[in-house]
Amino acid sequence: MKKDIENRDDIDLLMREFYTVAMKDSVIGYIFTDVAKLDLDHHLPIIGDFWDSMLFGTNLYSRHARHPMVVHGELHEMSALDERHFERWLEIFYDAIDRLFEGPTADLLKMRASAIAGRMMNYLGISDSPLMTLNKQ
Repeated sequence: MKKDIENRDDIDLLMREFYTVAMKDSVIGYIFTDVAKLDLDHHLPIIGDFWDSMLFGTNLYSRHARHPMVVHGELHEMSALDERHFERWLEIFYDAIDRLFEGPTADLLKMRASAIAGRMMNYLGISDSPLMTLNKQ
């Protein structure tokens, strides 16, 4: 049995696992590498703070003085994002979670990720649904 997500070390492990796959993905990899030109060493502590705040209420992300919707709005202006990008992001994210963890916090993370993807698509004008669901078979 896999353990549940319990702390920041678990989040950091998950983020490394996710970005290892996502940055090489044929559907969304270019967004990270060519559009955002993501510096992973710089980004991992920030995204770790985001998910730490979302899961454990630490409020660490607030120290970065940035809003994920605005950041993704800027990306959308540079290269249009669409629903398939968010679907693929969720698929890779869920798969990374499932490879490493199981339990209530892992399930909560999937729910939060889905809700954020839905809100983000709504914010960007891609969809009017506030929640995304991944249809895994």
